[in-house]
Amino acid sequence: MESIASLLEAGSEVLRNAGIPDPRREASSLMEHAIGRRRAFILAHPEHVPGADEKSSYREFIRRRSDREPFHYITGVKEFFGLEFSVSPAVLIPRPETEILVERAILRLSGREKPRFCEVGVGSGCISIALLANLPAAEAVGLEISPDAIRMARTNSIEHGVASRLDLRESNVFEALGHGEKFDVIVSNPPYVPAADLGGLQPEVRDFEPHQALTDQMDGMSIIQRLIHEAPAFLNREGTLMFEFGFAQGEQVRGTFSPEIWTELTFQDDLQGIPRIAAAILAK
Repeated sequence: MESIASLLEAGSEVLRNAGIPDPRREASSLMEHAIGRRRAFILAHPEHVPGADEKSSYREFIRRRSDREPFHYITGVKEFFGLEFSVSPAVLIPRPETEILVERAILRLSGREKPRFCEVGVGSGCISIALLANLPAAEAVGLEISPDAIRMARTNSIEHGVASRLDLRESNVFEALGHGEKFDVIVSNPPYVPAADLGGLQPEVRDFEPHQALTDQMDGMSIIQRLIHEAPAFLNREGTLMFEFGFAQGEQVRGTFSPEIWTELTFQDDLQGIPRIAAAILAK
């Protein structure tokens, strides 16, 4: 009879041979998902024999992970800013670095009586939903070019009880906004990976995550340039634009902001000390 211990040993070996970092930890996490038990149970009961369906699920999870499918697409969930989000190959998997963007946006929106913000490229909805969960008086518009991503964001917004405050619209950048719509903050994690760099990404990212959300199929700057040039029309007086940008794009980003239109341009590093977040206030 195959126990948790023997299944973990075999699964770890498969993942190790596939080049998965920390294969034992990942095998154990996939076991948790397969049998619906927490890690404490797995550690305390290595002799436990899972049911036939549980063993079949576990082996399928190991196979998928050994093919370098991202762990969170296999489990279908990812934690972000203290909340659990459903994810699928229709959306990027939320990154810890993006939590910095949420923190900055909360600081800009806090203290306002009825804060209103817009997210460009809403994806799973993790940014907008985290903001709305932490700002009970806030309302938001989420713009997204992918209908599948909008469906995922809507599912997550319902799960976290903020659907009534999040207006999701299919849109290429700002195209779905009406004339005169204004926001206190516009926030975005745009597709900024240069097309030439896609081949060097980890297989989990390159082969599974949606390219439309990763790259503009050019130099990675086209959507960022649109954000900077088009956002002023949709910001309140002294409103803020903030977004993520890629490695080595800092000087290009800085050069795109006109000092006649924007003020207080700042950059913030990510968890690896790499400049990652740009923020600027509308000057007029």
